[in-house]
Amino acid sequence: MIDLFRKKVNNYPDYWLEYENSFKKKPIEDLNLARFVVLDTETTGFDYLNDRILCIGALSLVDKNIALNQSLELFLKQEHYNAESAKIHGILKDGGASRISESAAMEELLRFLNNSIIVAHHAIFDITMINRALERNGLPRLKNKVLDTSNLYKKTLLNSNVFKKKEHYSLDELAEKYDISKKDRHTALGDAYITAIAFLKIRSRLKGKGQLRVKDLLKMG
Repeated sequence: MIDLFRKKVNNYPDYWLEYENSFKKKPIEDLNLARFVVLDTETTGFDYLNDRILCIGALSLVDKNIALNQSLELFLKQEHYNAESAKIHGILKDGGASRISESAAMEELLRFLNNSIIVAHHAIFDITMINRALERNGLPRLKNKVLDTSNLYKKTLLNSNVFKKKEHYSLDELAEKYDISKKDRHTALGDAYITAIAFLKIRSRLKGKGQLRVKDLLKMG
């Protein structure tokens, strides 16, 4: 007799189970000890259902140090190509970079992330695109806490009747505000680097207002 009430066992790959188990560790509250992964994706477009990730760039950040030797840059095989979006990110259909499958990219990304806090600019887009890719490969959504530099930046601005805060601030605006080079703008790793520098600048300004803990940032971002 079949037990209809028996809990279904999901046969997830080992790398997902390792990723999932990393969240059993006690979260680090000290801002100087917590690991952040700053990431960016370049995609074929902005449609969550039909567009695909072309490239993922990610950097590891601990304390005030961007670990350039712990970066990740993944180029994915292109099944969906958009010539118009290629004019922005410059990733050609038959470019010279070595490309991997979407499933292999998700494995490498999860191994890189572990239980780190994700930082991204307009993070909902990048996170949703990654979650769609995970879903296509039979995996659950990301479990990481997420910070959005656009939201955090607004917390550094003074409330004023004269100056009205915008709903969204572009990465270009943050780069100009903090005098960050835009040399590699619109590459995944380049945008991740700009975002990482902006995040450190924002964090410094917020810390100037008083003691800052990881949970304080998560409430803001």
